[in-house]
Amino acid sequence: MGVETRQPRDVARRLADRARYVKSARSDGWRRETFTLERGEARAKAREWFDLYPKAAYMTEIEFWRELEDGRIEFTIRRLPSAD
Repeated sequence: MGVETRQPRDVARRLADRARYVKSARSDGWRRETFTLERGEARAKAREWFDLYPKAAYMTEIEFWRELEDGRIEFTIRRLPSAD
């Protein structure tokens, strides 16, 4: 049985590759934030974002949401960084 040894440069290379992948996946120009809140709080947070960043100017939208087993709502909201 062969034993694989990892050198610090291997770890550094793997972390750098991962950072490049994450950066390229998120360099689409959108600002995103994910929340996990009780249903009422989630609704209030979404209203707050839509009030601060109106859809017409920032293209704000709920990108993803789901209800967790404990009843809380997890959602990601996205918007453009600034209005033109």
